[in-house]
Amino acid sequence: MSNPRKVVVVTGASQGIGAGLVKAFRDRDYRVIANSRSIKPSSDADVLTIAGDIADRAVAERIIKEGLAKFGRIDTLVNNAGIFVAKPFTSYTAEDYAQVMAVNVAGFFHITQLALAEMEKQGSGHVVSVTTSLVDHAIDGVPSVLASLTKGGLNAATKSLAIEYAKRGIRVNAVAPGVIKTPMHAAETHAFLAALHPVNRMGEVADIAQAVMYLDSASFVTGEILHVDGGQSAGH
Repeated sequence: MSNPRKVVVVTGASQGIGAGLVKAFRDRDYRVIANSRSIKPSSDADVLTIAGDIADRAVAERIIKEGLAKFGRIDTLVNNAGIFVAKPFTSYTAEDYAQVMAVNVAGFFHITQLALAEMEKQGSGHVVSVTTSLVDHAIDGVPSVLASLTKGGLNAATKSLAIEYAKRGIRVNAVAPGVIKTPMHAAETHAFLAALHPVNRMGEVADIAQAVMYLDSASFVTGEILHVDGGQSAGH
């Protein structure tokens, strides 16, 4: 007997945008498979937490295998896990490069490949990745080459996968945020960060959650890079 309740995988789910996404999906009665390195068990029977580094394929395999064992299906994958290292280009170390590539690119590759294989069996599904508006709108004073290199790749992969899977009932989209008010940004930086946006404020976690929820319900939208950036990508 099939279970009609939908199931979402959220990576980078322990705090900030990821935690907001878990709540938003639960508010819509989705069952959630939540992953991050440090995520703790949940008291909610409809939230399965799996701790581990998404860059490790074995962790991605566990997420899908244990999620299917508990909930029986995978309807949506949100690739939210990511690392942002702001340094001048020539100051990046080999370790910086390896770490950012591992989480932002390998992490995306492993879990997306495994999730899509299950969605294809169902004949339906949705993948949405959280990237960055910096891909389209570089900002003087915010050095971000590794973010642009990796998240720009995800934007391109989003469009490629959208076309590859369009006739198989699977949609693929991305949300490109501006700077979002999360614990990673100290309060004393907020005024500077707000001024980077034409609307003169930072984004809220709820802004990104709303965008992801829109895309998840928008059955005629695929291959879209939805900018949720206070106008950054339009100009400054």
